[in-house]
Amino acid sequence: MICWRLFITFLKIGLFNFGGGYAMVSFIQHEVVFKQAWLSTAEFTDIVAVSQMTPGPVGINLATYTGYTSTGGVWGAALATVAVCLPSFFLMLFASRYFLKHQNSQTVKSVFYVLRPVVVGLIAAAALVLCNKENFVDYKSVLLFTGAFAAMFFKRVGPIKLILLGGLCGLILY
Repeated sequence: MICWRLFITFLKIGLFNFGGGYAMVSFIQHEVVFKQAWLSTAEFTDIVAVSQMTPGPVGINLATYTGYTSTGGVWGAALATVAVCLPSFFLMLFASRYFLKHQNSQTVKSVFYVLRPVVVGLIAAAALVLCNKENFVDYKSVLLFTGAFAAMFFKRVGPIKLILLGGLCGLILY
């Protein structure tokens, strides 16, 4: 029964989400933490952190980890991953012909013009969703964020170095 609900839940997430993995975070949290109660808020926060560090799209990584955690096995991970990818696969299969033919039309340009701020809003909502009592922001967190932002923006430090440095600083500070 959980496998069927897992499949339907991630199929719905894959079908009704736009803007990539970070835009999916709040929708996935709503479904798996609040609606289905497969994960706690703390577990979900941990899964988001791991999903950001592992290779691949964040939304697919979230689906994989959630499927594995909620069912306790690889089959749940595979099922959730396939379910979240299926809608995009079929949408791109059918829409690519239309888009290539009509990409310069005013209607298509208008749709993408409207979708851009919506996607930015979804990503901002994902950031706000992660601001919960398990992720209390203290001065150390602000210091780490400021340092990582400055290193990336001004010094062009790569993300792998920042992850390693952030982990080291986290060990020292916490």
